[in-house]
Amino acid sequence: MSTSGTTLHRLRRRLAAVSALAMGAALAVIIPTTPASAAARVDNPYVGAKAYVNPDWSAKAAAEPGGAAIADTPAFVWMDRIAAIKGSSQAKGLREHLDTALDQGANLFQVVIYDLPGRDCAALASNGELGPTELGRYKSEYIDPISDVLDDPAYANLRIVTVIEPDSLPNLVTNAGGTAGSTEACATMKANGNYEKGIGYALHTLGAIPNVYNYIDAAHHGWLGWDSNMGPAVTEFKKAATTEGATVADVSGFIVNTANYSALKEPNFKVTDSVNGTTVRQSKWVDWNYYVDELSFAQALRTQLVSEGFNSNIGMLIDTARNGWGGSARPTGPGPQTSVDTYVNGGRVDRRIHAGNWCNQSGAGIGERPTSAPEPGIDAYVWAKPPGESDGNSAPIDNDEGKGFDRMCDPTYTGNGRNGNSMSGALPNSPLAGHWFSAQFQELVRNAYPAINGGGGGDTKAPTAPTGLTATAKTADSVSLSWTASTDDTGVSGYDVFRSGVKVGSTTTTSYTDTGLAASTAYSYTVKAKDAAGNVSAASSALSVTTSAGGGTGTGALKVQYKNTDSSATDNQIRMALQVVNTGSTAVDLSKVKLRYWFTPESGSSTFGTSCDYAVIGCGTLTHGVKTAGSAAGASHYLEVSFGSGTLAAGASTGEMQLRLNKSDWSNFNEADDYSRSTSTSFADAAKIGAYVNGTLSWGTAP
Repeated sequence: MSTSGTTLHRLRRRLAAVSALAMGAALAVIIPTTPASAAARVDNPYVGAKAYVNPDWSAKAAAEPGGAAIADTPAFVWMDRIAAIKGSSQAKGLREHLDTALDQGANLFQVVIYDLPGRDCAALASNGELGPTELGRYKSEYIDPISDVLDDPAYANLRIVTVIEPDSLPNLVTNAGGTAGSTEACATMKANGNYEKGIGYALHTLGAIPNVYNYIDAAHHGWLGWDSNMGPAVTEFKKAATTEGATVADVSGFIVNTANYSALKEPNFKVTDSVNGTTVRQSKWVDWNYYVDELSFAQALRTQLVSEGFNSNIGMLIDTARNGWGGSARPTGPGPQTSVDTYVNGGRVDRRIHAGNWCNQSGAGIGERPTSAPEPGIDAYVWAKPPGESDGNSAPIDNDEGKGFDRMCDPTYTGNGRNGNSMSGALPNSPLAGHWFSAQFQELVRNAYPAINGGGGGDTKAPTAPTGLTATAKTADSVSLSWTASTDDTGVSGYDVFRSGVKVGSTTTTSYTDTGLAASTAYSYTVKAKDAAGNVSAASSALSVTTSAGGGTGTGALKVQYKNTDSSATDNQIRMALQVVNTGSTAVDLSKVKLRYWFTPESGSSTFGTSCDYAVIGCGTLTHGVKTAGSAAGASHYLEVSFGSGTLAAGASTGEMQLRLNKSDWSNFNEADDYSRSTSTSFADAAKIGAYVNGTLSWGTAP
């Protein structure tokens, strides 16, 4: 369906063509031809895509030692000022990039939209050319010209992925007043609303183009990983996405870690670990954060965004261009358990001085290569910030790009409130943001993880295939597997587990539990080993496992208590309050616990929205969603609740967790026959709500 934005763009082009023809027959006018068929809209634009490789960046990378091995890697093109749209003799403009993408036979083009009024109110190195009040110029001189180019029918067969305005909305949450890192500039942008208006306009205008996929920047776990930041950030994202004509339908997803260094995964410790009775969250590095890496943060953030009203099929991108942290400094195991700080600092692969450090970080390495659909909820690992492009200048440099000097790019700087008054950890002699930084590129190649053949390693030998795959346990909805370890010349870094040929999970050990399965159903499993250089083994021999029949009563040390908080059994939401009690004599790791509330949706939509309205332990620690369960009476579906972190001490309770769910079309339920429902309005033991520990029923009777 045509929108007003799309119609306007096409009208402009028609008027331009008419004007050109009126100049006389002597002037030849070339009118772009419309492709035979435009690219069909897809759920994940990265699946099956051939992405554009920027030849400007590729040539610079290939000229560096070891750079040829990654010079053909696709990365985003940055439109960081108005002049970048047209380009120059030194750099291609947007249209020239798109034409080159067509010449390459690419069907995916990636571009960063980055020129808001008062841009990056908390980092001088990435300040922009537009003043805080120049929203009109942002619309007419920046977004509209970009939209006119992207909407050209010549590019209709390209999937165009946009990253919308890095850092801006998170700055309004963390740096706009009341914190050690607050700035007057951020307070100004929060007050005038031009970040939200600008982003809303960009989403609405670019979202009107059928082959454009908008992803909003959502900072990283070291910025928004606390409940006090994540919840307000999600609210802020929703506000911007419903401003200036935009709707959540204009948002394909979100991106985390843009141009940053936070580790994709921390393999040597978990947020739920404790040392001598002190939790990892209390370490100086983690500082009470609920997340220690980007993957766990991105997946949890996605759940909250869907709960806030974003579409249930949104996907997350993670920028992995500079978060590999390999090389000789990469730890191979946990740190000493003399204290929680030595445990974390000795084992963390992210070697920054402080998780708030962001400018040209010393010791960093290239991370995972761009990959589509690598994990549940993740559309792709991408290179948003091309390796070798500086974050900012280490000393003042006069320029006409609106970029200032930020002391966080100065290696002698001793820090500020945003990084706990720590040293900046920046490399010396860096150029302006976006300019080529040869020394940084070479260091990123040396420290790449997985290693880069020809630059960071040379390992091309795959591990041996895992053997001895067997099922060690099974329930009605889970299968536990184990296998004999593979061998490799440089060491096995992990294993990928496949169910019927589709990857369902990864592990660094030789065991894995697959959950959420149907009862009395046969499943086929294989396992592949991988090493640090990205080499992958052949698959193990296939193993067929049939889950147990439904039913069964848990007899573990947990119990679930339930309170009905919904006075109507026939409205359009199911509401409840739950709490988990540890009746045993030892603590329970909540990250291994899942709760199931069984119900039937009757007619209407087959997709659902879920929300946490309140939790004593914080809604940010909970993950929730609806899954299908079969055809048992009153139990064709279940709400599953899991815990991202935390330990439940013997005799302790999680406290109240208020939850609700709805069908996507908001049609009514009939809860009267739901398996898990009761009419108790005060907490009581709930024998028909299941508590599973490591996939095994520990409390309750399954239907």
